[in-house]
Amino acid sequence: MKAHKQYPISLDECRKAQKHVYKHLVPTQLTRYEELSKIVGADIHIKHENHNPTGTFKVRGGINLMHHLQQSGVNGVVTFSTGNHGYSLASTASWFGIHATVVVPENTNPAKKRNIRSTGAELIEAGKTFEEASRVVEEIVAEKGYYYVHPANEPHLINGVGTEFLEIIEKLPDMDAIILPLGAGSEAAAAVTVLQTINPDIEIYAVQAEQSSAACLSWKTGKIQSGPNTTFAGGFATGTGYEIPFSIYKDAITDFILLPESEIYEGIALAAYYTQNYLEGAGASTIMAALRLKDRLQGKKVVLQYSGCNASSEEIQKAYNHPFFTDGYTTS
Repeated sequence: MKAHKQYPISLDECRKAQKHVYKHLVPTQLTRYEELSKIVGADIHIKHENHNPTGTFKVRGGINLMHHLQQSGVNGVVTFSTGNHGYSLASTASWFGIHATVVVPENTNPAKKRNIRSTGAELIEAGKTFEEASRVVEEIVAEKGYYYVHPANEPHLINGVGTEFLEIIEKLPDMDAIILPLGAGSEAAAAVTVLQTINPDIEIYAVQAEQSSAACLSWKTGKIQSGPNTTFAGGFATGTGYEIPFSIYKDAITDFILLPESEIYEGIALAAYYTQNYLEGAGASTIMAALRLKDRLQGKKVVLQYSGCNASSEEIQKAYNHPFFTDGYTTS
């Protein structure tokens, strides 16, 4: 079974999703951090999606999707993932009594693989990249007839994720800007759908890894592009843009920031130093993007997204060896 690509994605659908999401979750914190505000020169608030069950924003979309699939009586779901999407899908499927199969690349973060297995889902390791893993999913769909949950081209996921932005704008209605990590693009699409429908003047900045920059290339050229996909940061690790989210965010993103691997690790260290939060690379990247954007953010109310916390022990150890972990941000 294929995704319901024609299902509407809208502010109204995001509001409808709230009643399903809040049967399983509570709103996450939106917290202002004084020291981060000082070093950026803006009023910095962090949305703690890393505090969700499964440790990421993606669980919201999984809940909304499983609610709809349960109504249609599917016999199982299958997806491909670098980890966070798969973990959220596997978890929410178990909550709704639906069998889940998750295909991940062979080099996927061990912590994320362990989390997926803990839900009772079937985990299959195949291929070297996100895209190679996706081909195995198509074979499983053909053989078993499971519902194919694409990590980006699935309206129910995007509408579910939209609930986080309803929470943000309710708490901070006069916000000026938000910075989001962007991989497959469901979060950016949800942000545009909610925030810019309510207030078209809200600036939306995206951040991605230099070593996996297909979404940025797609945004710059105005059409979907593929590119190298070698970052360690799983939340960014996609080698192509995706149709449905791209169609929503392509004309709405204010700017894109690309980070080298070294700065992604620095973000993890700074997240620990300033906010006492353990984050993965994509989740912490918004701090580094804010520092890159200091001149444009001066005096503004800015939300940084902490999108996920499922880092490997090796990634954390490397990040916490950086001087930023012990001394905070310095320009020297």
